[in-house]
Amino acid sequence: MDDNSEKPQDLQPESQPLMETTQIEADEPVVEEVAPEVSNPEAVEAPQEPPGSPPVYQENKNQYLFFILGGVAVFVIFLIIIIRAIFGGGGATKEVALTYWGLWEEETLIKPLIDLYKQKNPNVTVKYLKMTPENYREKLVARSKSNQGPDIFRFHNTWLPEIKEIVSPLPSSIMPNEEFEKTFYPVAQRDLKVGNYYYGIPLMVDGLVLIYNNNLLKKAGIVSAPSTWDDITEIVPKLTVKDQSGNLITSGIAIGTSSNIDHFSDIFGLLLLQNGGNLGTIDSAEGTGALEIFRKFAESPQGYWNDNMPASTMAFIQEKVAIIIAPSWQLLTIKAANPDIDLKVVPVPTVPGAPPVSLSSYWVEGVSRYSANQIEAWKFLRFLSEKENMTKLYELQSKVRPFGEPYSRVDLAPVLSQNEYLGAVIRQAPDFASMPLVSRTYDNGLNDEIIKYIENAINSTTQGVSYAEALKTAKAGITQIYTKYGITN
Repeated sequence: MDDNSEKPQDLQPESQPLMETTQIEADEPVVEEVAPEVSNPEAVEAPQEPPGSPPVYQENKNQYLFFILGGVAVFVIFLIIIIRAIFGGGGATKEVALTYWGLWEEETLIKPLIDLYKQKNPNVTVKYLKMTPENYREKLVARSKSNQGPDIFRFHNTWLPEIKEIVSPLPSSIMPNEEFEKTFYPVAQRDLKVGNYYYGIPLMVDGLVLIYNNNLLKKAGIVSAPSTWDDITEIVPKLTVKDQSGNLITSGIAIGTSSNIDHFSDIFGLLLLQNGGNLGTIDSAEGTGALEIFRKFAESPQGYWNDNMPASTMAFIQEKVAIIIAPSWQLLTIKAANPDIDLKVVPVPTVPGAPPVSLSSYWVEGVSRYSANQIEAWKFLRFLSEKENMTKLYELQSKVRPFGEPYSRVDLAPVLSQNEYLGAVIRQAPDFASMPLVSRTYDNGLNDEIIKYIENAINSTTQGVSYAEALKTAKAGITQIYTKYGITN
């Protein structure tokens, strides 16, 4: 799934629940004041002839003054028109060309909205380019700093610390903070606000959901979907099938390893959140508890999952695992490979008695601080985020795949809350939280670097290293990464 404005200074950190970015100072857009019109002078009455005097012809010299002033006014007006035509004066007629870097959507899906915007703004041309995700972030930063980058670009919700040099703040004249906060979910407010400014407009929202094979649950005599981790603990043994030698044939759930679980870091992040922990204090009791829960599904004597199974998504496609936890976009992969699979989607399991939470992973549209047309770029993004245009984009996406990107607007939640694929996303959206442990962002930076430490921690426990010792080593590496990107606990 897919430099004419004043530039904000470097981001400065502001406290956030899970990770912090550095704050960006940005000036409010300058409003041009228009001088008030000057009122006409009062007319001067001509002297009256004495009563009874015979009429005398008198030349009205004011009529010549009137013609002279009128001619000057006409000349000035024509001069202004000529100057504006030559030098591009007048915002309404200025030709603007915007370049838009996307990642997941083909141009054919975006073009109808671009054309609609063009109809309403004939002077604005938007060129959409679908980029490849590999090395995208590095290319975006490097080209932007050399003034060869896009005006508008897509970035992951966890990337702000990595792209702070190139992002521009959303002007309040385009969308005031109050409107942003009423329009989008709280997770976007936490992820995208630095200081007093927001640094992007989300056109979608997504995060982890629980996906299960309904046929496998029925065969095991399970009639209702799991909603808590207690439910998971109860049903996974019933869903797991082994041969006489103890070899795993069908797994109850794909959790416990790093080598063959497509979103192992996201799942560990979910458990860390639900256990009250965070990356900054990952070596705490909350962190070791999360790692223990993650690993126990693959450890003896349970052995509900192991390294010999196919990669989790493929195992689900082949109906070799009953339950996986993944972002909703993986449903597209599954349905494309196995259209007949009877799958269901529900929110991730909760901890009994604790507030619900799930790990978010979504993409945001931003504007480059190096763009010469920042205001026009933000206007276009606001246009895309409007209710009717967001629903139009979803309709276009749904024509070529089972569903479009889940709506980021709170007021569109009722539209998808009962959707068989995206209802779970929308129901969890108010409770999403972010952490830079998201797989498949291809950032070669913050996420991927931290994920590597988590992978090493998980693997070391398979060699007998304690949970606490494994996370102590991970904590040292994560601290260095936080320092690298200017993140404070």
